[in-house]
Amino acid sequence: MRILVVGAGVVGLTCAVRLAESGHDVHVLARDLPLETTSAVAAAWWYPYRAAPQDRVATWAARSYAAFGDLAGRPDTGVVLRPSTEVFRSPQPDPWWADAVPKLTRVPDPPSGYAGGWSFVSPVAEMPVYLRHLAARLATAGGTLTRMALGGLPETRDAVVVNCAGLANRSLVGDDRLYPVRGQVVLLRQVDVDRVWLDGTSDEITYVVPRSHDVVAGGTDDVDGWDRRPDPEAADRIVARAARLVPELAGAEVLGHRVGLRPCRDAVRLEVERRPDAGDVVHCYGHGGAGVTLSWGCADEVAQLVEEISGGE
Repeated sequence: MRILVVGAGVVGLTCAVRLAESGHDVHVLARDLPLETTSAVAAAWWYPYRAAPQDRVATWAARSYAAFGDLAGRPDTGVVLRPSTEVFRSPQPDPWWADAVPKLTRVPDPPSGYAGGWSFVSPVAEMPVYLRHLAARLATAGGTLTRMALGGLPETRDAVVVNCAGLANRSLVGDDRLYPVRGQVVLLRQVDVDRVWLDGTSDEITYVVPRSHDVVAGGTDDVDGWDRRPDPEAADRIVARAARLVPELAGAEVLGHRVGLRPCRDAVRLEVERRPDAGDVVHCYGHGGAGVTLSWGCADEVAQLVEEISGGE
């Protein structure tokens, strides 16, 4: 079956790879190429963040976790499994996504100033490497990737459209339930940090995600923030909070600044739309801060919906 995937971020590319490797004729159309997308800015730590509903998100996240486990450790993928710790300043129940990871343990001696925490092993993807890996897999499977600015979804009867255009769907399909949550990060020189840290219970979210040559320190969580320019004052606060959470980062050299707009929605839209005058659309967008985390699980469901549309042919 001929399939047009709209959007070349991590969700669009993952859906395209899954469909192409299943034997479909897949073509990705996107205004922004993979390394220009919000996905390229992501810290890309597996963690279900700002995505709903919880039951579907937990299922997609668990499937993605397994897929990343299969990719981890291969240099061409940029995916590694890292010990990860989330700390909090008041007692918390186990997270709602706990069953999506193989093992989650309570931290017996949390850092000073924290009431508790939990640790688990979690995938981290270095996005420039990982996005190239996905693009290469798509090409190997016979798919194509074309830069194209679209004023709306393609209208054709001879193809299924898979809509993974993220925040652009505010205009593409007129979805006013989508809104941006601005995320700013600072890239710090790697100083032998190997564990992911998250403090998500304070007024400002703080996370530290080590990669091979740098450390991603974040962040901001600005609802309806559209400005893609780094804010120097926010950057200073991020660096200071990161150094309090991970003291080894004190004085680490700043290598760069990045800003991305998370495509948030009250619920991820993953469903089929039947169009009377054009081919069917499988919508897959609104993943918030969990595009990487949900990518493979959502791609599996998209592939299943495409098979149902095609009658299993």
